[in-house]
Parts: sequence; C-alpha cells; structure tokens
Amino acid sequence: MGLATGKKVGLALGSGAALGLAHAGVLKTLEKAGVPINIIAGTSAGALIGALYARGKSADQIEDLVLEQIDWKKLPRLLDLTLPRTGFIAGRRLMNLIRQVIGGDLDFAGLSIPFACAATDIDTGEEVVLRQGSVAEAIRASISIPVIFAVATYGGRRLVDGLLTNPVPASLARQMGADYVIAVNVLPERLEAMPGAAGKAAVHNIFNVILQSIYITTHQHVQTCLKGADLVIQPRVGHIGAGEFHRARELFSEGEAAAGAMLEDIRCGLAGA
Repeated sequence: MGLATGKKVGLALGSGAALGLAHAGVLKTLEKAGVPINIIAGTSAGALIGALYARGKSADQIEDLVLEQIDWKKLPRLLDLTLPRTGFIAGRRLMNLIRQVIGGDLDFAGLSIPFACAATDIDTGEEVVLRQGSVAEAIRASISIPVIFAVATYGGRRLVDGLLTNPVPASLARQMGADYVIAVNVLPERLEAMPGAAGKAAVHNIFNVILQSIYITTHQHVQTCLKGADLVIQPRVGHIGAGEFHRARELFSEGEAAAGAMLEDIRCGLAGA
C-alpha cells in the first residue's frame, strides 16, 4: 500500500557509471515501502535506471535485468572502440544495448512517469534538459563520458555526460513540479584514491583517469546539487570502482540498505505540511 501524501514526490538519480547500479536497489526499497514516485530526473547512469522505472518496469523487473539478464563481464565486447575523434568508443553498440535494455526506441511521451535527463552541451558548457523525442538517444547523450564516449548529437546539439553540469539532478526534479525531492548520490562523499585490487589505487587506465579527473572537478558542484533536495540517500559504495560493473549485486544491496536507513525520514517528510 502506498504512503498517503498530497505531495508530488520527485526522485533524482545521480551519475556514477557502475556505481549507478545502486539506484536499482534504492528503487526496490522505496517501492516495497510504498513510497510514491511521481517524477523522475536522472543523470548518466541515473538516467538509464530512471528511464526503466519511468517506462513502467517494476523494481523487481529492474533487479532481474541488472542482476540476472545482463552479463556485465561481457560489457567490453559491447563497446565499439574507434580511432579517437571525439571519443574512444563510438557508441553504436552502446545504443543497441540501451534500446535492448529499455525495450526499444521509446518516446518520452510514452512513459508512465514524467521523466527527464540531464546532459551537457560540449560547445557552450550549458546544461541541456532532455524530455522529448527518443528516450534511448537521450540516455546515450546523458551517459557520454567525455573522451571515453564519442560526443552524442541530439536536437542539433553536441552533447556529453550530464555529470559535468548537473551530477545529481534534484533541481531538475523540482523544475518538473516535485514538491518533495529525494536525491540519490552514489559519487564519493570525500575525494580519495579510487578503490582497486587489494586496496591499491585503481587510477591505472584511461577510463579511471578520466573519471577521477571529472570527479575532482565536479566534487563541489555535487554538494551544491544535493542542497536542492529535501532528502539525500547516499549508498555506501566508495569501496567499489566506477568501472566495476561486475559487482552489480553488491551495488544493488548497498542501494537497498541506504534507502532502508532513510525510510523513517522519508515518511516524516511526506507527512509534514
């Protein structure tokens, strides 16, 4: 049974590459507790998980998808390497994977829950809100980590990862009409060496070097974004690397636990005037 509230609840799912799989665990806990989700805003990995829920998939279906159906160890085979022009990975295979995961080339108008995702215009540095047209193409733009993925084209603009301008889109959920915004941040609370095998720093390949560089430059902005939320859920995933998709089950569990720890605060927030 859903929680009775007169408020429109917005869920803001932040960026974080593999760490974003924790969002699926958060959704599982919120759905089980009957927390209504009326609006969803996502950035990067949060855009992918958010789109799945917005299109009508249940938390159980998303759990099955990320833990059972997708073999994350085979992810490198799904990425088409190319000679660097605007990125090392062209993204054609990635687009096919996105379409497969969300169930086709869906249009925003066909979603069950109002949804939008954030990207960044690489030419102007502006945040770009995507909420019409192809959902798959919007997700592709929102997850386009600079240099790693080739720049995406959407609506005549050249777009990259929304992490650069709105890493945890609480402000976007508010802009969409949410009265009460729950933000989920999977990025590190403190800047430190990225985790790796046997506790050693994992900044040893271009993927991690680029991600760590972006985290350094956006860390303060993440904290500013979180101030726009009524409540923040922070899964404890700092011990997991942003490229460790094979630890999906662990990430899911951390998301479940973090949301569970905040349920009483959510109930109080929704019950308040």
